[in-house]
Amino acid sequence: MSSTLQKILDKAIAGERITPAEGLTILESHDLPAIGAAANEVTKRLHPEPYRTYNIDRNINYTNACTAVCDFCAFYRPPNHPDVYVLPEEVLHQKIQETVELGGEQILLQGGLHPKLPLEWYEEMLSGIKEKFPNINVHGFSPPEIYHFTKISKQPLKTVLERLKAAGLGSLPGGGGEILVDRVRQAITRGKVLTDDWLEVNRVWHELGGKSTATMMYGHVETLAERVEHLERLRQVQDETGGFTAHICWSFQPDNTEMDHIPPAGSFEYLKTQALTRLYLDNFPNIQSSWVTQGEKIGQLALLYGANDMGSLMIEENVVAEAGTVHHLSLETIRGCIEGVGYIPRQRNVFYEYIDEFNEEEYLKRRQQQTSLPVLNMPV
Repeated sequence: MSSTLQKILDKAIAGERITPAEGLTILESHDLPAIGAAANEVTKRLHPEPYRTYNIDRNINYTNACTAVCDFCAFYRPPNHPDVYVLPEEVLHQKIQETVELGGEQILLQGGLHPKLPLEWYEEMLSGIKEKFPNINVHGFSPPEIYHFTKISKQPLKTVLERLKAAGLGSLPGGGGEILVDRVRQAITRGKVLTDDWLEVNRVWHELGGKSTATMMYGHVETLAERVEHLERLRQVQDETGGFTAHICWSFQPDNTEMDHIPPAGSFEYLKTQALTRLYLDNFPNIQSSWVTQGEKIGQLALLYGANDMGSLMIEENVVAEAGTVHHLSLETIRGCIEGVGYIPRQRNVFYEYIDEFNEEEYLKRRQQQTSLPVLNMPV
């Protein structure tokens, strides 16, 4: 390892903020073991507890109609396409009921940018969910959707968010982030929110007391420096608001898209990029693994490369699946992935609060009885 890289990694481990230039040095390096080890040290400093988390939710896409044209998306359909759908309320509620029966307490509710549905339609959808499922958190409407609602309704951003929150919106997902650099966004999409407005949606939501997640889709037309710029923009907003609960990165899935000529980024690049997010986003409390795009083994290994969360059981997922990447993990497998790297699995909600009933002593006894593995070493 070069002395320059060592100094940067030591700096991050010690809790000092690294600069964009230092972040780029990390991405340009091929010393994955050193970068991963540093990210793991930061994770252990931020999360010394013996637990690593997961949640149970369902990704419900209420419509696939979208006025934006994203070259990387295999899911959307133009509004006049014969395959366009809008989920009927009874189907939506059936999907939520199935989620509840499987132990879920949240739905991830997202769709395309539908040109005709008014803001009132979304309010009625939210209030209908809250009336029938009062304990379900609606993690809904990515920043591009929220920005679209302001155009459809001709209402200010704050008003739109206040109305949706009053109707039952619980938290915002980080969808549509891709790379938060306008050069990249303009190269791969048309008719979709640009960087400043994507960030402003989150900033205003946070000012209203809301929480959200942030994402990065890398491995397409962006440069390494632009990946770092994406993280820098997020870190700046988090300094202002503290409203992001987690960051999730995943590699672009090219199959069945207009960008299928771009070779997919591999596991090496995924682990390095995720490790950088942990080292760079010093004000983000959580980093989530992306087993949905990487599969079980790399998703598990991500827990040693900066992630403290295995993500969701994800009862249903449509967008990544349309791009040809389909990984399904059972709850038992997700919990086993966490145990396999020496931690105790705990179910959490979107706010990273534990929501399972847990007795540590009983858990360790049961685990020792059920397997030949030794009891996990518990920190004193």
